[in-house]
Amino acid sequence: MPSSESPQVNNFEEIEHTADWAYRVRGENLAQLFIQAALGLYSLVGMELASGSRITQEIQLKGIDGESLLVAWLNELLYLHESEGLGFDRLEIQHLDEKNLQAKVTGAPTQQWLKDIKAVTYHNLAIRKIESGLEVTLVLDV
Repeated sequence: MPSSESPQVNNFEEIEHTADWAYRVRGENLAQLFIQAALGLYSLVGMELASGSRITQEIQLKGIDGESLLVAWLNELLYLHESEGLGFDRLEIQHLDEKNLQAKVTGAPTQQWLKDIKAVTYHNLAIRKIESGLEVTLVLDV
């Protein structure tokens, strides 16, 4: 699979949800869907990175399907913020199939993170094909 880097256009939107916090994500393909999901998550929490030195990390994850892999990806990004205070603004998917993800992420310590998120949930989670590619609604436990 060719490398996919962070696109310039944001293709996510916050949507109404009764219990937690939800947002809908669209992408032309699975890699773009994963990138947009991460960008949407960071946008919702109001993440701002500190200026100065940059940090690059490799992420390798496995899942039983695309949905579980997407949840693992986003929860890994939340974990890196919680455990190391990091956020990422450059997301490069190096390999992605239904069960494996390999990514390189570059960012910095966060200077602002306005809302705590406990986890990304599996609530009604389904990656759907749409005319322009793929779409998923993600529910966040806050």
